[in-house]
Formats: sequence, structure tokens, C-alpha cells
Amino acid sequence: MRATRILAAVFVCGCAPGGPAEDTRGVNALSVLVQSDTIPGLPAWTKADWEILRSGVSWAWEHGIDSLPIGERVARIGETFVGVPYQPRTLDPPGSERLVINLRALDCVTYVENMFALAHFVRSEPRDILDRPEEAMRRYQELVARLRYRDGELSTYPSRLHYFSEWLSNNEGKGIVALVTHELGGVVDTEPISFMTEHADAYRQLADEEFYSEIDRVEKRLSEVARYYIPQNQVAAVADRIRTGDVIAATSTLTGLDVAHTGIAVWQNDVLRLMHAPLVGRSVEISALPLAERLLGIETQDGVMVARPLEGGM
Repeated sequence: MRATRILAAVFVCGCAPGGPAEDTRGVNALSVLVQSDTIPGLPAWTKADWEILRSGVSWAWEHGIDSLPIGERVARIGETFVGVPYQPRTLDPPGSERLVINLRALDCVTYVENMFALAHFVRSEPRDILDRPEEAMRRYQELVARLRYRDGELSTYPSRLHYFSEWLSNNEGKGIVALVTHELGGVVDTEPISFMTEHADAYRQLADEEFYSEIDRVEKRLSEVARYYIPQNQVAAVADRIRTGDVIAATSTLTGLDVAHTGIAVWQNDVLRLMHAPLVGRSVEISALPLAERLLGIETQDGVMVARPLEGGM
């Protein structure tokens, strides 16, 4: 039960790596992950998800969003998802690891992933691709898988980038983002990463001994690499060097956990805010408080990592 309580604390503010969670009204998270309108031949998709993709891409093209720089594209598309429901564990439906496409409900990580995938899709794909729905959906799947899985290769559960610090570094290696935390004055976080294996009972997949061992190896490898963060009391001083569309990863105070929450930076009226999918509020939102002020009020978060989106890599 200790693991469940710890994960519940993480979910108060956002996301943790894949563990069990119920929303604040006690509705099991898996209930919305099993859908009856799955598209034949495309098990990752529902008709509702295709319609969201089709209409969102059409809107972006109609408004010239595809001509904007990548950071602006991510943010402008991200704004259209404000109000979309928050849903934990969107990537953990019953069964073995498989690609999940869910644009109907988002958690903090899948919000970032989908906004990046959409921002690249509207720039890279021909206008007539929406006339070929199966091709469009398969192409979008490729973009999401490239972001979500280590080196873009989906195999078993451990191939997913569960720890967001690795999501950032692996996608930097692909040329999708550039880590800028260090150049913003970040300091080294020396705490080892161990959250998933220390709370293995909270992850049904880790009952598999091979999966447990693979995640343990990932944790040990990540713990040996320096990762930088900007302490929360220094964020205000560097805010003017953070750009709209940058990925913001709020670092965690919980033992063994690197990142507690993720979102997208957005400047509004000269104020830097966080656009994100939080449990508190239960839908995608733009934070009422400035990013730096918001961090100071959250006990489970103590700083940020920052990554800048790049045009390449997809």
C-alpha cells in the first residue's frame, strides 16, 4: 500500500511512470481505455480519435499553423486542446505493450507527445493525406512511436521511455529536442533513479522478472548520467530565456523519481505560464500562476528541466 500512497501523491500534480491510479471520484482509469469504436485494421485508433486528428490538422492548415516555427506550432496546437479531459494511465490498457493513440483524454506526458506529433505532422505531410485516412493514421502512429519509445522502437513494456528524463535525452539523441537546462544555469541532480523497481508492486508489468530486470538496468544507467535541473527558486531569474513551445519537466522531490509533471511553456501578456494536463482541474489548462510561482507552491516539485523543440528528427 505504501507504493500506492506515494503514487497518489505524485498524481495530485500530474504524472508518474505508469503506476496505478484512480481519479478523484474513484472511477477506475482503465474504464475509458477500452473503446467500442475501434477502427478495423487499426487497433490503436477509435473513430473519435481519427476525427480529432482530421479536424485538428485541417484547422492548423486553414490557419497557417504549419508555417510557424516548431515551438510556436507546438504551442498553438496545444492551445486547441485546452479543456480536453485529464486521464491517468492512458498508456496502460489491459494486455501486453502496444501503441496507444488517445486524443480524447490525455495525461501530462501524452499531452506533450501528441502536441509534438501534431506539430510535425502538419509540417511534413501533404495536404491530401487526410483523403487517405488509413495512411494518415499510420503516419501519425509512426510519429508518436518515435517519441514514446527508446530509439523509436516499440517492443515490450521496458522499451517505453517511462522516466521523463530519459524521454528528453533519448529524443535529444534523435534530434527532436535540444536540452537547454544546463545553459540556463541548471545544476546536477545527484539522486539515483529507482522509483519503479522500488515500488514494483504498483506496476503490473513488473511482475514479469525479465521486465523488472530490464527496468532495473535502465534505472542504473540513468543514475550514472548527469542530469541538470533549475531549482525552483531560480526559475524566475531565467524565465525570460525560456521560449514558447519549450518542454517543461518539473523535477520530483520523491525518492528515486526524476520528474513529477510535464507541460509546455507558453508566454501570455509577458508572463511565462505552463500549458499542461494536470489531475488538479481534471483537464488541459494554461496555469493561472506564472511558472516560477506555481512551482513554489507545490511540495512534490522542486525545479524544472527545459528542452527546446527542433524541426528535425521525425
